[in-house]
Amino acid sequence: MSPPVVHSLREQIREHILEGIVSGRWQPGERIVERRIASELLVSQTPVREALRELESLRLIESSPNKGVRVRELTAADLKESYPVRAGLEQVAAELAAEALAEDASALDREVEPLYEADRRGDREAQVRHTVAFHREIVLASGNSVLLHTWESLGIEVWTTLSIRWLSPRPTAHAEDHAELVAAFRRRDPRIGELLRTHVLGCAPQI
Repeated sequence: MSPPVVHSLREQIREHILEGIVSGRWQPGERIVERRIASELLVSQTPVREALRELESLRLIESSPNKGVRVRELTAADLKESYPVRAGLEQVAAELAAEALAEDASALDREVEPLYEADRRGDREAQVRHTVAFHREIVLASGNSVLLHTWESLGIEVWTTLSIRWLSPRPTAHAEDHAELVAAFRRRDPRIGELLRTHVLGCAPQI
């Protein structure tokens, strides 16, 4: 049994603000008031400020001396920017993980199965959750901690969620594409890195 994951106060606040942005509590262009969040969560302003700084590094918010902190008004072009970087990272991850996942792809199966159900229901939140988890399993299987850290720093889950919620007017099926990737790992397809790269680029928002 894995030990419970303990998140720092800053991380908890960061997740709280992230959820607010993703859920639409704070709309693009809307101000996020540091003092108000601190009061709401019964914490000091210091960890709130640290959390906001992290979100600014992810380009989700922006700050200025006169306007304070606001949610960025993201365009399709903004959302698309991280995909070529992500595609390159996941291509390397797939090539490093190829042998391990050819031997045992059960971690990928565990995400594909509920994806079929999420597709059937049109449940976008579940689609995002299982899609991101699927790709994270590939990066984990690479065994490269630098690659994992770099991939995590892109804020994949947030950008994927925003792309689906803001730019996809109708739910799209995801399970079949991911099932095909699992099959490619199992048959030891020598093109697996390129297949995953093409898959990720195909998920980028269309401008």
